Amino acid sequence: MSILGEARRVFDSEIDAIEKLRDSLNGEFEEVCEMICNCEGKVIVTGMGKSGHIARKMAATFASLGTSSFFLHPAEALHGDLGMIERKDIVIAISYSGESQEITNILSNIKIIGAKIIAITGNEDSTLAVNSEYILKFPKFEEACALKLAPTSSTTCSLVLGDALAVVVSEMKNFKKNNFALFHPAGSLGKKLLIKVNDIMFKDAKNAVINSGATLQSAIVEMCKKELSLVNVVDEENKLVGIMTDGDLRRLLQKGVDIYGLNVNDVMTKSPKYIQENLMAVDALKIMNEKNITAMPVINSDNKVVGTIRIQEILNEGIYNED
Repeated sequence: MSILGEARRVFDSEIDAIEKLRDSLNGEFEEVCEMICNCEGKVIVTGMGKSGHIARKMAATFASLGTSSFFLHPAEALHGDLGMIERKDIVIAISYSGESQEITNILSNIKIIGAKIIAITGNEDSTLAVNSEYILKFPKFEEACALKLAPTSSTTCSLVLGDALAVVVSEMKNFKKNNFALFHPAGSLGKKLLIKVNDIMFKDAKNAVINSGATLQSAIVEMCKKELSLVNVVDEENKLVGIMTDGDLRRLLQKGVDIYGLNVNDVMTKSPKYIQENLMAVDALKIMNEKNITAMPVINSDNKVVGTIRIQEILNEGIYNED
């Protein structure tokens, strides 16, 4: 036996099964998508053994893409978990043979409850198919295992079919990035779309602020005290008039300038780049990368300074510019 040759045969066998399944999709698939999209309850996915693993993933994908869904273990369902199902729910049952005993044992109870059943099976004459309102039937294909017995091609097809259902339904519901971020707050996309500048900026007593006209010495003390790379220079209304950075100070010292005799207004950067506090942190990151700066002032809707945002805090949150 050629190890690589056998591996490629498995790939080819499962690819062939997926292609056959893709080409077999018809109006029944469309009706199922419409029914799931219009479901007023939950989408409950069940399966036993290898199909159970696929059912767990299918339920997780539905939930991730905006359709309330969970996995129901058919054996646990026989011992009370059927109480999770309500009349307005949809139950997707996966069984390639359609005769998995754990699945067939709960069908009559589901029908009494009143939930609709969608069968994913390879046997349209099976007990599961006969007791279902809709049938998503697999075309004829072989399992990829050498014995043609172990669930391989069938579980792969179930997985792909579940992904197709979840994705199509999410598009029908007009599910957007912001919705995805809401359900994935710990993920990088969620952080990009949910974390705002005012969530991670230095503010209040931690922000470095000095009044316009103050001595350069006092500006240096303020910047060092707050351990920021800049100090915000504000007028009597707390509006931004400029900033002084550690880079500005370094260049002054290199020139041998008497820092004790200068006013902060003499050395500050006027009209600096700033950002509104209610904008997303990823927007601040983009600006700082484009301007090659590591920090900038934050202002509110009244154009008053309310904080300082640093690039390091943004990166610490796991936020990056890449889409």
